[in-house]
Amino acid sequence: MVAGAAVAAAALAGRYGILAWHAFKARPSIPRIRRFYEGGFQTSMTRREAALILGVRERVVAEKVKEAHRRVMVANHPDAGGSHYLASKINEAKEMLLGKSNNSGSAF
Repeated sequence: MVAGAAVAAAALAGRYGILAWHAFKARPSIPRIRRFYEGGFQTSMTRREAALILGVRERVVAEKVKEAHRRVMVANHPDAGGSHYLASKINEAKEMLLGKSNNSGSAF
């Protein structure tokens, strides 16, 4: 009797596993690559654009902004072959999110 119950439980577990595997394989594939903002820069920097440039949310603590700024700046610094224009936009985005912006815009 106990052996029969064990066989039935194993069969149900196997069936459940097979159904779960088929459901997993049938789900649509979602690309795991992070998508970046594809638009150009606006004439006047907004909080939304600054957040998109740094890859953070609009309302975020200062430490996260500084960490994101450093990460993006390391990848785009002019001394490492990056663009001066992008570096100025990255710095402007940091100033905007930290509230230090005087709306003077970038140098470009």
